[in-house]
Amino acid sequence: MPTVSAHVAATLARHLDTVFGVMGNGNAYFLDALDRDTDAGFVAVRHEAAGVAAADAHYRASGRIAGATATYGAGFTNTLTALAEAVQARTPLVLIVGDEPTSGPRPWGVDQIALASAVGARTYTVGHRDAAATVVIAVEHARTYRLPVVLGIPYDVATREAGPLPALFEPVSVPEHPALSSFADARLDEIADALAAARRPLLLGGRGAWLAGAGPALGELAALTGALTATSALGRGLFPDPASDLGVAGGFGAPGAMALVREADVAVVFGASLNQFTMRFGELFAPGTRVFQVDLAPTATHPNVGGYVRADAAEAAVGLVRRLVERGAAPSGWAASVDVPAARRQEPGHGVGPDGRMDPRSAAERIAELLPDDRVVVSDGGHFLGWANMYWPVASPDRMIMVGTAYQSIGLGLPSMPGAAVARPDATIVLTTGDGGGLMALADLETATRVSGGRGIAVVWNDAQYGAEVLNYGAKGLAREPMLIPEIDFAALASGLGAEGVVVREVADLHALAAWMARPADARPFLLLDLRVSGAVVAPYWEEIARQ
Repeated sequence: MPTVSAHVAATLARHLDTVFGVMGNGNAYFLDALDRDTDAGFVAVRHEAAGVAAADAHYRASGRIAGATATYGAGFTNTLTALAEAVQARTPLVLIVGDEPTSGPRPWGVDQIALASAVGARTYTVGHRDAAATVVIAVEHARTYRLPVVLGIPYDVATREAGPLPALFEPVSVPEHPALSSFADARLDEIADALAAARRPLLLGGRGAWLAGAGPALGELAALTGALTATSALGRGLFPDPASDLGVAGGFGAPGAMALVREADVAVVFGASLNQFTMRFGELFAPGTRVFQVDLAPTATHPNVGGYVRADAAEAAVGLVRRLVERGAAPSGWAASVDVPAARRQEPGHGVGPDGRMDPRSAAERIAELLPDDRVVVSDGGHFLGWANMYWPVASPDRMIMVGTAYQSIGLGLPSMPGAAVARPDATIVLTTGDGGGLMALADLETATRVSGGRGIAVVWNDAQYGAEVLNYGAKGLAREPMLIPEIDFAALASGLGAEGVVVREVADLHALAAWMARPADARPFLLLDLRVSGAVVAPYWEEIARQ
């Protein structure tokens, strides 16, 4: 007779195709059933946080929900940072964990439900009579509210007989967004009037607009209005016409592009939260700019917004296109009058930084020239964030995966690579990480190497310090010793795991990447580029932070 674990595995396998995690005694029976009785795949990682980070990255890269799994107790508590990141980023995933037996906690037990709730994740606990139904409810919750959920299997329930597997599994349905209210309709009329009269209109899109499928409608809206376009860091590649796109808004943006944004007289924001970095701490738009926002948040998310519409970004964009056509509005001509490629040009590097080490801008520029167009960029957190975000464009928002930035965590970059690699088997997966975050996640360098193989490139910005701390607190005179890292030979560590590790001390050493790219994919190992870069070259976005 099938067990509770078999019911959980079979039901989950109808809704997701991959589970990432570490086996322990709390989830062993679940993983056995997943392997024996379903077609879902299991990818072993080396730290429990990596299972959640990989599932998070899998969703961001593919739009398909994934699972993570860990045992109870220490296994579960190891997932909490990555789980908090998934909550902050509103990533739907299911974390399947062992839990205390129904007879009560053991001496080493912790209140897992309370811990999950503390970071914002709801827990569903299966029983021997309702396991399949509970799984469906948990998955539906994750998808409907775009949040991670925890699915607990009590230790003494995992092997209990649960009766025959249900014959039918209804697909989980996510309700469509409701029709626009009369208030929203009236506000769209106001936005359409403002765009029709604008001399320098700007459209700014974020990840929410991408998730809504608003790209084509926003492209049509930009053409109708003659608007320049820009995106948040997580929305890059949203707009279909690069000829009018200024790239990322905020601290990652090029100086010329950001100067143009401040010239806008009307700006309409779709599906972007307008956080402090996108808004350049309130300086993105000029004081006279009329700023409208379309989003699903309850209210406007920045005080500079003068008009707010709570609506689906795609629906609103289509509605604005229709209104402008009905008004016979003519394009402003602003986008056609601007040299967009020149405005998007970032400051060039100088080859060598003030301390004699390689200028990270020069390395970033050269790597951008060598990377394939099919890349998916996976980013850790830290000062180095600026280099990939400034110099490595991607084709669409699901090709820039930044796990850790929502919760301001480092060390989730390497664990995210396997999730992106499984989600996008057709793409080259490129990690950008610092030496601090790389060391924190070192166990899952093995996972990244094994899963990504010849499609994987890890770029380690190795400046022998926690750059964000040095540039913030070191600059204020605080003790520097806790902010420093011995110069680690990441290339040697990678080689020990069967990867190709290359130390890069000058831009010419990046010929190793060109040679790697020239080889057939099935003849390439995982490649790690250990960039010995200058810590004295400060990313512009960090200079903005330091001024606050």
